[in-house]
Amino acid sequence: MSQKPLSAKLVAITAMLTALNVVLSSFGVPVPGGHMYLNDIVICTAAILLPPFPAFVVGGIGAFLGDFFFYPTPMFVSLVTHGLQAVIISLCVHRFFAKKQPMGAIIGVVLGAVIMVVGYSLGRAFLYSTPEYAIMKLPFQILQAAVGAVLSVVLCYGMKLKQTLQRTGLLA
Repeated sequence: MSQKPLSAKLVAITAMLTALNVVLSSFGVPVPGGHMYLNDIVICTAAILLPPFPAFVVGGIGAFLGDFFFYPTPMFVSLVTHGLQAVIISLCVHRFFAKKQPMGAIIGVVLGAVIMVVGYSLGRAFLYSTPEYAIMKLPFQILQAAVGAVLSVVLCYGMKLKQTLQRTGLLA
């Protein structure tokens, strides 16, 4: 089974979305116990638009780099959690529900939200050695995941971002 090489357009879109993820994971909305970040919007949008490997790059590596530059403690939690989140969403859209992509996107972002909330809750409990800290952040993790999930589906299908990128030849 051979894979086709990545096109220059796909590499450019992946790089742009990765950079946007780094920027949005560098600052957040202050909440009790820390910050709520808006990078889930980019991660979920990229995962809906891109195949699994580029989605992993945007989600996992982008969040890792954002943490690495600005707050390195959770960078490996971000790599694994957001990387897995992006891959699962992308697989739902492009493989499991390829003929019904909007439904695959909805199922994917719900699964991705669960992965993100559970991954970060477990990661925080481990990194900071206190389940109380993870529980305190839980409502904001759920809000962050929900905002990312809803806005990405609205962007891609409600505002026709995916259709526009396909029509202009930027996406296959």
